[in-house]
Amino acid sequence: MKKTYFFIFLLAIAQGSIAQDQPKLVVGIVVDQMRQEYLYRFENKFGENGFKRLMNNGFMLTNMHYNYVPTFTAPGHSSVYTGSTPAVHGIISNDWWDKDIKKKVNCVGDDRQKPVGSTEGNGDVSPWRLLSTTVTDELKLFTQKKSKVIGISIKDRGAVLPAGHFADAAYWFESSNGKFISSTYYFNTLPGWVEAFNTQKLPDTYINKVWNPLLPIAQYTESGPDDSPYEKVFKGKDKAVFPYDLSKLHKENDGFDLLYHTPFGNDLLTDFAMAALKAESLGKHEVTDFFTISFSSPDYVGHNFGPNSVEIEDTYIRLDKNIETLLAKLDEQVGKDNYVVFLTADHAVEDVPQSLKDAKLPAGYLSEKALSEELNAMLQKNFPGKNLVESVTNQQVFLNADLFTGEPKIAGVDLMIATDMIVNYLQKKEGVALVYTRTALKQGDYNEGGSKGMIIRGFNHRRSGDIVFELEPAWLSSSSKKGTSHGTSYTYDTHVPALFYGKGINKGSSAVRHQITDIAPTISVLLKIKYPSGCTGNPITEIVDNK
Repeated sequence: MKKTYFFIFLLAIAQGSIAQDQPKLVVGIVVDQMRQEYLYRFENKFGENGFKRLMNNGFMLTNMHYNYVPTFTAPGHSSVYTGSTPAVHGIISNDWWDKDIKKKVNCVGDDRQKPVGSTEGNGDVSPWRLLSTTVTDELKLFTQKKSKVIGISIKDRGAVLPAGHFADAAYWFESSNGKFISSTYYFNTLPGWVEAFNTQKLPDTYINKVWNPLLPIAQYTESGPDDSPYEKVFKGKDKAVFPYDLSKLHKENDGFDLLYHTPFGNDLLTDFAMAALKAESLGKHEVTDFFTISFSSPDYVGHNFGPNSVEIEDTYIRLDKNIETLLAKLDEQVGKDNYVVFLTADHAVEDVPQSLKDAKLPAGYLSEKALSEELNAMLQKNFPGKNLVESVTNQQVFLNADLFTGEPKIAGVDLMIATDMIVNYLQKKEGVALVYTRTALKQGDYNEGGSKGMIIRGFNHRRSGDIVFELEPAWLSSSSKKGTSHGTSYTYDTHVPALFYGKGINKGSSAVRHQITDIAPTISVLLKIKYPSGCTGNPITEIVDNK
């Protein structure tokens, strides 16, 4: 009997020591549209307690890449937290053409839900289209849903997808009324602390600020000139140059929506993060909590001004201070040795193609709307009176299967003919590098290398199109010659930062190539929980092997 009690005593000690090994809080930070090279290019402008604290006192992976296309926001966030790719988790883009209902759908759109905290806005959302569990879901399952999981962002998808299916809450900013809102998927009324935060009307303060560079503009030597012909211009201004007086600009630029396009969007989200940490007592429970934060404003600024603008550099200098504020709050509330932070991005970004063309580098533009019209006109020769192409979106061609009617064998032949005609047309189209049919991708190997493998991993057999194409390097699916975007398989879109910091994370760095799908299983190993259900990545051994 004494031996039995002694064994139970030892077991209790062992279980206690395991519990002590776990962080009290995991904070996942995704920066929307961040290149790895920003950490190097802007390093001398960063303080010691923001990005540099993570870089110098944590573990940095300098060769982290996305391993699929398209490299967009929703697939990126989903892949970080599921450890899988769109072929598995199903989030193939921010929105896509639904072949069943024949209209475009949003990645988190859910007509069964209603906004909470607002009578209008994009509150009819949920993670229901995400087909895999997330690492946040697995933490919930492991702790019998005792862990608290909260997700926040300016964008709804940036909050909803990382927080997963079992989240206690997800919050995002509604520009129509300047409030953080949620969805009936989580609850029917906002918590009191969110209502209290909204009553402060901080967006009113930010929307009346003047955006001046934080440093003297002459010190922004890591960027191009402030007056650049390649940047989008806000309504009410003649040029895209500092200062930006938001009090004079916001009425012509969709009100609070203008905040998204400035670093004040990051400031507002940081304010909300501070309130959430305190009100939800994150990191103060018996089990590990998880807090997901997605900074959306760098994406808007990057799209408008490009990666070589003074505006983007100033945004990252200011974001460095937001990271510093967040880490200081975690030190105070959770304790320096009690939390883990990882920071990455949902994609990187391309240089403005027109700026490359003017520098005599290969680059160009392709309008998907114009391409759709071209394809339907071309197909009229063999299929008069029929618009066989329903949509060209996200570098995919969606065919109207309902128009291939009649005897099955004939309909099948017609479909083959139309597909072959489109493939041949695209292969001759300037700016198109690769073209693959649905059949070729379904027969491909998930682990195949090169661009074809990236397309396969981004291709979901139920949701993706009938034909997929990739553009040449430095080409963009756009008709605008100002600003830029992302979405391709090239390194300028795939190479992102990956920083790990906190409890149990040693100092160091590695130039070994890793895939974005490796983050979720790495966090799973650190938390000693099951991998997400669709996980295809592997733990990062440089981080987990020394535990």
